[in-house]
Amino acid sequence: MDLGLKGKVAVITGGSDGIGRATAEVLAREGAKVVICARGQEKLDQTVAHIRKAGGEVTAIKADVTSDADVNRLFDETVKKYGGVDLLLNNAGLSQRGKFLEIDDKMWQIDIDIKVYGAIRCLRRAIPEMRKRGGGRIVNITISSAKQPGAGSMPTSLSRAAGLVITKALSKEYAPENILVNTVCIGKIKSGQHDRRMVNNNISPEKYYNDNSKDIPMARFGEAEEAANAIVFFMSSMGSYVTGSSLNLDGGTSGVL
Repeated sequence: MDLGLKGKVAVITGGSDGIGRATAEVLAREGAKVVICARGQEKLDQTVAHIRKAGGEVTAIKADVTSDADVNRLFDETVKKYGGVDLLLNNAGLSQRGKFLEIDDKMWQIDIDIKVYGAIRCLRRAIPEMRKRGGGRIVNITISSAKQPGAGSMPTSLSRAAGLVITKALSKEYAPENILVNTVCIGKIKSGQHDRRMVNNNISPEKYYNDNSKDIPMARFGEAEEAANAIVFFMSSMGSYVTGSSLNLDGGTSGVL
């Protein structure tokens, strides 16, 4: 099936690992020209090598979304090389959770700067480029607990809730210009963050996933490619009449739609 992605230019933040990398792989297979950014050069290089080996077109740009200069350079280089931007995945982020009175200003600032201001910086650059091309697709990664936060879920539930607001407001503002904005609300998806927790806690993958899957109705973690498939739906021709929507991708964990 032709998803209408051939030749489209996609920018993916947090593109060297997990959901970002998986989305880059799927888009590249569909013929998109993919630009990935992240803070670590080594993983960027590994991802580029993997995608190019499979025949995909990809460019890596080392950039930190908390830096306005880095974001400007990311989009300047993308436009210079490919002529514009059609697709944006705001994926850069981290998961920080704790008891409210134990969260200091630095933790709040880091979380909000990456996931809220980072997305805003990318949107400010991507939307004008999409306008020039007669439309575009934006997907913001959020989490299902942003809709139904629990105890000890901040700051990540708060910053991701801001992502829901950004998605809905922009979907209404830019729908007349064929710029569609949606969000995938992820739950527990296998990623580098979970790999690092296993190492830090000296626990085997089997035990880690088993212990942390007990509250998931489907009784397992999601695969990064499962998240990528949902993201690519929103970006593809199949999602041409969908904007301002959220999709829970959490194995049935969320208690709200």
